[in-house]
Amino acid sequence: MVEVIKVSKLYETDPVGGPPQDKFLDGAAEILTHLTPHELLALLKIIEKKVGRTPSKVKWGPREIDLDILLYGDIVMNEPDLVIPHPQLHLRRFMIEPLAEIAPDAASRFIQGKNEDNPLDK
Repeated sequence: MVEVIKVSKLYETDPVGGPPQDKFLDGAAEILTHLTPHELLALLKIIEKKVGRTPSKVKWGPREIDLDILLYGDIVMNEPDLVIPHPQLHLRRFMIEPLAEIAPDAASRFIQGKNEDNPLDK
């Protein structure tokens, strides 16, 4: 179903947005799968639930786990329940840094040199 190819180290990061809360641990994984993007998203939601994530009305609030699809090969999609590439990828150091560690070529598409919009320059 899903084969893990590479896993980044974990990065302790401050939360972005939302209410005051503890730091997060962020990382990225490269996987190989025959699942469609929507099937993969459904699997990630099952994993989140098994870990103990419960629905919350607080946007970007504390949570046990948050699994996102950052990229899915060269697929670009914009649907109500799934946007690929992740719409905040180019703005979030906590996403780009682990991605750059395991897939520098893929991450480089979202890094536009040294400038104030580059999350790795902050």
